[in-house]
Amino acid sequence: MISLQSLTKRFGAQTAVDALSLEIPAGQIVGFLGPNGAGKSTTLKMLTGILAPTSGTATICGFNLLLDTIEVKRRVGFVPESGAVFESLTGLEYLEMVAALYAIPAEAARARIRQFDLSFETLTDKLLGAYSKGMRRKVVITAALLHNPPVVFFDEPLDGLDANAAVGFKALIQTLAREGKTIVYSSHILDVVERVCDRVVIIDKGRLLLDGRPDELVAAHGSGTLERLFTQLTGGTELEQRAQDFAKTFRP
Repeated sequence: MISLQSLTKRFGAQTAVDALSLEIPAGQIVGFLGPNGAGKSTTLKMLTGILAPTSGTATICGFNLLLDTIEVKRRVGFVPESGAVFESLTGLEYLEMVAALYAIPAEAARARIRQFDLSFETLTDKLLGAYSKGMRRKVVITAALLHNPPVVFFDEPLDGLDANAAVGFKALIQTLAREGKTIVYSSHILDVVERVCDRVVIIDKGRLLLDGRPDELVAAHGSGTLERLFTQLTGGTELEQRAQDFAKTFRP
């Protein structure tokens, strides 16, 4: 469903993504992990056509990212980390605009919108600029799924969601995967990734570090948890010790 072939992105002298190669089949939930600046968001932006690769390429649903960009975008849903929306529109106006971009008739779009955890009263009575962070995130997730894409990329999707909404989101992505959709889920909330993902891919400095099932990787490295494994691989143990040392400076 998704194939990356030496995908690379450079910004001047800085290499953000370094010859990344992956194969992701249909129906799989992949946790895409890495520390800040590892290249996760840059990779997702390339795969959704927002950024052009410096070299390498990818295929999604059999379409080449560079040669068939529009066909790729038709088959992809994306929830960006920013959660940016047009704040001068109501939630319903925004979702209907997104539906129109994908040539979804207004009546069919409204029927799909009603299936999500969004009340029409909220969607019509407020401009998006007045929404809470969590409500905006729900609207962006709904927008990403409106056209029923076979591939969905989530970049920190739980940011702003309350506990109940987070539980609902986890059930949503597991259901989508059972229906054959491919989910790539980038997050720093590693306990959730460990529970819901079939596979984790860890990158650092744009390069692939580890790829496999969470339980098997944790067992192979004797880490106990995915979070501990992540810190061991990406230098988080040193940062943890520095944080403890800093906290000790406040002792009387």
